[in-house]
Amino acid sequence: MAISSKLSFGNASWSMVCLATLFSVVLLAFAPASEAATKKAHASPIKKSLTVQKRQVAKTAVKRKSVVSAKREAVVSSKRKAVVSAKRKAVVHQAVVPAKLSFGQLAGLHGEQDNLNLRSSVALVVDQDTSEVLFSKNDKAVLPIASLTKLMTGLIITDAKLPLDEMITITQADVDTEKGSSSRLRVGSVLNRGELMHLALMSSENRAAHALGRTFPGGLAVFAAQMNAKARALGMMDTRYVEPTGLSSSNQSSARDLAKLVNAAHSQPLLRELSTSPNFQVAVGNRTLQYNTTNRLVKSPSWDIGLQKTGYISEAGQCLVMQARVAGRKLIMVFLDSTGKLSRTADAERVRHWLEASTNGASADARSSELGG
Repeated sequence: MAISSKLSFGNASWSMVCLATLFSVVLLAFAPASEAATKKAHASPIKKSLTVQKRQVAKTAVKRKSVVSAKREAVVSSKRKAVVSAKRKAVVHQAVVPAKLSFGQLAGLHGEQDNLNLRSSVALVVDQDTSEVLFSKNDKAVLPIASLTKLMTGLIITDAKLPLDEMITITQADVDTEKGSSSRLRVGSVLNRGELMHLALMSSENRAAHALGRTFPGGLAVFAAQMNAKARALGMMDTRYVEPTGLSSSNQSSARDLAKLVNAAHSQPLLRELSTSPNFQVAVGNRTLQYNTTNRLVKSPSWDIGLQKTGYISEAGQCLVMQARVAGRKLIMVFLDSTGKLSRTADAERVRHWLEASTNGASADARSSELGG
């Protein structure tokens, strides 16, 4: 009995040992998985936090880029608006700021009305044969005459009988520094004196006229003195010249004086021919330049023009002088300080229509009187 009890107790102890060992093995088997699960459980919130932070950083970067882009667009838009605004202001400024007033406008000459509603503030129409004044408006006013000056330039060259085939080179001295006008005669161009005369009188070429005065014996000073001496000889007491082109507003005269100049210039066949030429081609180096008249009436079949010259600078307004046959009479016409590019020729047309209507009316009255008698 005692032995049996001991065996039973021994078996029970062994069973306990076995169970404890088995439990330990089980614990060891599941311990890594449990530890991994624990680590995973701890790691999961960290990864989530990092992911959230990355997303927030990404969103912040996108926002910053968006803000920067918006600012850049705003700057560009602002610059564009500034440019557009500046352009609009420039246009408005140009529209509002009036053009430079002529001497005639400053003197109030445009306020005077006439029967023909001329746009020129000064006008004179004279019968060349009888010196009868047919129409006058402010004909004693002394104003800048612009390129009408070139008629006197041509007259001085003609009187001097300088060789027309003498070659003359355009130099830097001939470039306009008074008004900054352009020219197709480049510095270094070589033409003869006759060609320069043609371009000066027909198309009012400034460098050509200046070169004519510059190459005159004694130079520009002597040439200007000759111009003034000729004016006095012709009885042009209101006239003064300082240079040969008319670009200077100091070249001034009156309509009465200019009528005397036109009459004198008309007596020279060369000046008649060159001033009424409709067009002219001139070879300059390897180029051929085409020039045209500045007076559109020269090409009109309604006009018989013996001599003409146009002129314009802002101080003088639009100017025109002509010798023409109208209604069977040889007339000298002078129009100064006209407003509008075509107004000087339009004024000449008004005068011609008026004279033709007057002549036709007088002829009709004479025929009626004869029939009645």
